[in-house]
Order: sequence, then C-alpha cells, then structure tokens
Amino acid sequence: MLILDSEEKSIADTIKRLKEEAGSHSPSVFTLTNELPALKIKVDACFLSNPYATDFFIKYLEDDVIKNNKLRDILEFYPSQNKVIAGTLSKNLNIPTENIFMGNGAIETIQAVIHNFVKSKILINLPTFSSYYEFAKNRIEVIYNKLDKNDKFQLDIEQFIQLIKKEKPDTIVLINPNNPTGSYIKLTDIKYILAECQEVENIIIDESFIHFSFEDDTYTFKSAAELVKYYNNLIIIKSVSKDFGIAGIRGGYALMNQNKVKFLLKNGYLWNISGLAEYFFNLYAKETFYQEYEKIRVKFIKDTQDFFANLSKIKQIKVYPSLANFALVELIDGSKCSDFCYKLLIKYGVYTRTCTDKTGLDGEFVRIAARSESENQIIIDSIQDMFLY
Repeated sequence: MLILDSEEKSIADTIKRLKEEAGSHSPSVFTLTNELPALKIKVDACFLSNPYATDFFIKYLEDDVIKNNKLRDILEFYPSQNKVIAGTLSKNLNIPTENIFMGNGAIETIQAVIHNFVKSKILINLPTFSSYYEFAKNRIEVIYNKLDKNDKFQLDIEQFIQLIKKEKPDTIVLINPNNPTGSYIKLTDIKYILAECQEVENIIIDESFIHFSFEDDTYTFKSAAELVKYYNNLIIIKSVSKDFGIAGIRGGYALMNQNKVKFLLKNGYLWNISGLAEYFFNLYAKETFYQEYEKIRVKFIKDTQDFFANLSKIKQIKVYPSLANFALVELIDGSKCSDFCYKLLIKYGVYTRTCTDKTGLDGEFVRIAARSESENQIIIDSIQDMFLY
C-alpha cells in the first residue's frame, strides 16, 4: 500500500489546492510547474491526446505557414465565419454544410447544445464527462444511469432504452468511447438505440475519442456521423484536441439538424473560430493530409493497446478494457488513488488523473492516458518501481 512521506504530503497539499481551484478538470502542467517549480514532469499522462499527431501537425505548420511567411496573415487578419469553415469541412465528412456547426473547442459546442436545446430533462450515464451535467441549467432535471463496474462499465443497451421510455427525457447523452471508462458502444447498437428512441428530441453522441476505437483488425473507426442525415434528433459532437493532439488551437464541431445550426448561428456563434483552427480545418479537408494522419492514428492505437496490456500485468492494479486513448485503473492493494497520483507525480514526474471527483465511481480509481511508446515505458517502469517501496 502506498504511503506519502512528510515532504510528499507537503507538496501534495499544494497540488490538491490547485486541483480544487481547477474545478472538475485537472490543473495543467503549466499551472503545476508555475506553482511548484521544483516539480519535474517527465510524462503528462493526464492530458488526453495523440502526441504523434501533434508532431505531424507541427511539421505541416512549419512547412506551410512559418517557412512561407504566412503566420502573420493567420495572426493579423480575421478568420472566416463559422459557416465558411463548415463548408471546408463538409466534403471530408460527407455531411452537408448546413448540418455542421463549428465550435471553439468541443466544450463550446457542448455548452451551446445543452443551453439551447435541452428543455426539461436530460439522461446521462455515470461516470462520464462532467460538463454534460454541469452545463444543465437549474430548471433542468438530470437523470443518471449508473454503469456497473462488474460489467466493465459497458452500457446495458436494453436497460438503457427501458429507462428512457420510463423517464421520457427530452435529451440523452452518450459519450463513445466513454470518458473516463473507455467503454465503447458498437455502431450497430448506436443504430438500434436511435431506432428505438425516435421520440427523444435530442440524442447527443460525443465522439471526441472515436478515432482511437476500432471493431476489427483493420483498426477502422466507425462513426455515427452520417446518421445525422436520417435522424433529425441526432447531434454528434467532435473534438479535434485528442486525436490530432492540438488542444491549444481550440477546434471542434457538431453535426445536427440544419434548423438547430441556423438557430445557433443567429444567436452568438457566427464568428467563433481562430485563424489557427481554420488553418487546421483546411488541412483536415485535404485527402493527402488525412491519408498520412491515418497511418499515425493506427500506429498510436497499436502502441496504446500494447501499453494497456503491459499495464494490466502490474498486480496491484486492475485495468478496465478501453477503446479510447486512456485506461481507467482501479487500485486493488488498499492504496488511495490520491496517494497514487501524488507519489507518481512527485517522485517519478508522471502526471495522472485521480478520479476522486468523478461522480458514479465507487472505489479507488485513476485515469492514465497513453502517450508515445517511450513515454508509456516510463509510466510502466515508474508504477512498478513505486509499488516496490
């Protein structure tokens, strides 16, 4: 069982304060090192992104923008309006422009959808990304469906549908793969839920981690995006921060009924995308860029699944199956999850996320993100060494 010494406890108190100030999210590496300059962070396994894709994007940025002296244009002049950028993305997604709403990060699209389209009752699985219930206004009734760890946090489709028919919410939320559990719903099951729940006004499916999922040995991901053409109540939310490793440019989008898009554009979201984000979406629409990215995506998935397999060999922890770029890990040796995260960060420089504030998790859980192959090995070695003492 892990125990902090007196010096570690002192540093941990500061980290705890920073976590409380960050609310339901974790403090960034910049915040931690600013407050604790002696803290040497080697691996950020709290942040959820594909580091290979970040390197890939930076190469394009250097070759296209910096070397060609185009950075000033991106910084000095206004970017295009929301609808124009949506048109750029339309061909790549095979979705009509009028069904695409661009967001300043996925979080803006989540807030826009929850604040504008949820009327009286929303049904949300637990544990999940907290913004979906945090953004619900006071007049909104929130119904929770608790996922069972004995079922590896996998959604019971029939039970879920029966709960929907009983509670009659106007909105339901599915994150696929789910955060923080990494559990995945197959596309056939998504289609079944949509067919059975056509009376629900808004079915939100957050696919921020869909690029890390796969259903066969080709590693092809299966998005529900094109179903927006057939279901007026379907809303797909997508972040590019995780799969493309570019959270700093704040890019995201939502796919939905064209009347919903029109409403949002008329109510404050006409001009909300940065120049750097527009540059990325122009790249994203290029077939050659996407083909190169696809190779990087598959490599990262393979490294990630190898990492989870090696992580599972550590006897003091239980690693739940995940088709995301992170794993939910339960401590089964009597250690506290906060002590695990603090010691791993302070002594070994590996930053992970405690799940003490995740509603719906009973037990000692941490979330560990996959990183590059070399960083994953540092995580494994650090955890193994930590449990020796």
